[in-house]
Amino acid sequence: MKLKNSIIIAALLPALLGLGSCGLYNKYQTPDSTPLLAEYKEARAAEIDSSAYGNLLWEDVFTDPMLVDLINQALANNTSMRNALANVEIANANVQGARLSYLPSIALTPNGAGASYAGSDISWTYQIPAAASWEVDLFGKILNSKRSAEAQRELSIHQAQAARSQLIAAVANTYYGIAALRSQLNLYHETAQLWKESVGVMENMKEAGRTTEAAVVQSRANYYNILGGITDLEVSLEKLNNTMSLLLNVMPQDWPISADAVLALPVKLGQGVPMSVLACRPDVRMAEQRLAVAFYATNSARAAFYPGLTLSVNGGYTNLLGGFIKNPGDWFYQLAGSLTAPIFARGQNIARLKGAKLQQEQALNNFEYTLLSAAGEVLNGLTIYAKADEKAGLIDQQVANLEKSVEYTNDLLVYANGTYLEVLTAQQSLLSAQMARINNQLARTQAIINLYQSMGGGR
Repeated sequence: MKLKNSIIIAALLPALLGLGSCGLYNKYQTPDSTPLLAEYKEARAAEIDSSAYGNLLWEDVFTDPMLVDLINQALANNTSMRNALANVEIANANVQGARLSYLPSIALTPNGAGASYAGSDISWTYQIPAAASWEVDLFGKILNSKRSAEAQRELSIHQAQAARSQLIAAVANTYYGIAALRSQLNLYHETAQLWKESVGVMENMKEAGRTTEAAVVQSRANYYNILGGITDLEVSLEKLNNTMSLLLNVMPQDWPISADAVLALPVKLGQGVPMSVLACRPDVRMAEQRLAVAFYATNSARAAFYPGLTLSVNGGYTNLLGGFIKNPGDWFYQLAGSLTAPIFARGQNIARLKGAKLQQEQALNNFEYTLLSAAGEVLNGLTIYAKADEKAGLIDQQVANLEKSVEYTNDLLVYANGTYLEVLTAQQSLLSAQMARINNQLARTQAIINLYQSMGGGR
């Protein structure tokens, strides 16, 4: 007997000693297998800079009182935001369930029966049994399941943060988009009034014999063209108003946003993309958590090669003991243990482990790609903002010169030998430049908003 026990222990000892090396109990660590990942790991370990643009509270970035109120409404009412928060609660419940897996399961199944044979009195039997079973987590199956649930919870938290920052950016972009459209509508209405007056001037000049009917009809066509542009802008404004209503989860309505609404950059932006900025992005954190989930899935696949140990206890009160009915009854209990080792499922376990390792490799590749993509997105945003800021001065000069051009060509038409074609060209060029100025201001504003989102979207 002693020899047999020694053989069993000798057979199990290498497996038990090898548990540490095969990584069943290892906890996920941020990888540093490439220079990019090593830089990210260092940035993740550093203290978060709360003064960085992407880490500012959204209330410090968007200070317009009406916009603040709209963002708060969206955060409270938006369906996607509420679903994202619900996912966090679901993940919390899953973590709690995974932690409770360490505790034994207990079941109470009382039952009773009566029997009569050949007219005899009914003999009643009853049992009030309770059963408890406990899986001993020798090989990390429950541990890795719990850690996977915790990683899933972290993933859902970062997903909620991503949904939050996307919602804030969407409301802000829509808000300033509506302001820009109102500014363009104001410009078109003012231009339409001027061009209407120009039609009257041309009609008077025709009656005085100083111009032709062709010039009159050209001026009228120009006036109707601007009226047609107003209808297009009104359609675009209606669509953006509906977009805002949908973001706030309310019925469509007209939002009284001022055409003068302007967003100023709250901090000075740098030129490069520090890794600390990328490390705060929710999508980067999500990619890392997906890698952590894949890591624990690989650990679980390894644990499937090892046996499972379950301890069970059955006990209770019954009047049926040893096949005889005894009144009153008595207590009983049973103890048992079972060790289940995979034998014929080894091929399936090998295949599952191989698939888990490949999925972990995919998650690592996606994580690294997300980092690179995030860096490119931030650089694009910085470039768009810088160029829009640079372009603003050039457009201002263009508008100033075109305003003089319109004034000069009108004077030439009235007092000299100028033609209405020159006036028409100058007017249309001025309108195009004024529209470009509004569009460039919107592009600059959207760059500020999108940079805030791409740099982390707030704490």
